Amino acid sequence: MLHKTSGIVLSYIRYKESSIICKVFTRELGLKSYLINGVRSQNSKSKIALYQPMTLLDMVVYNKESTGLQRISEVKLIRANQLIPFDFNRTGIALFMTEVLTRSIYENYQNEFLFDFLEQSIIELDQQECSISHFPLVFLIEHAKYLGFAPESAKEFLTENQGQPFRLEELESAENFINKLIASKYACDVIVPLSLRRKLMDHLLEFYNQQLENNQTWKSMTILRQLLD
Repeated sequence: MLHKTSGIVLSYIRYKESSIICKVFTRELGLKSYLINGVRSQNSKSKIALYQPMTLLDMVVYNKESTGLQRISEVKLIRANQLIPFDFNRTGIALFMTEVLTRSIYENYQNEFLFDFLEQSIIELDQQECSISHFPLVFLIEHAKYLGFAPESAKEFLTENQGQPFRLEELESAENFINKLIASKYACDVIVPLSLRRKLMDHLLEFYNQQLENNQTWKSMTILRQLLD
């Protein structure tokens, strides 16, 4: 059966000589894997650029419950990202978002509210005036709400992590910073020491590891640490 849906590309892997298997988080059907034939050939009408991380797509897809790999009938851009593919900092953040999503949602997981949040986050990240220094922190805090494990307050964000990295004298500053991130979201432009931002990032990633029961190293952190300078 054919379904019309919007989708957010998470990642793809090469398959055989000219095809790919692409993971797409769709609004109506949830996280799906699509086999796309011939997309890497020179004569392909469906360009590989459509399947870069954090690309927003308008899709018509086949959805068969009996198989894991699905097919796409029609696809086009909802909007073309202007900065994310060409700006090193924004590309790094997009890859980080992809890694967080890949670890926190599973095949067929469907959440329209999460999809809408991700769509708006991508659009925000692609704006020239977006302050990217706090963007990954806000993304982690807000994303946790849609997954159902965000604490009620900034103080609980600190106390629920069993191995929080802050010294006793830093806790008040950390709590105030989290409160400002929660209140202002992506518009937050408060100036804080680099060490505080880095410690909060480590704290939030450890918090995610505990909630998701996953202790793997975050692969995108090498790039992300450079962005937090």
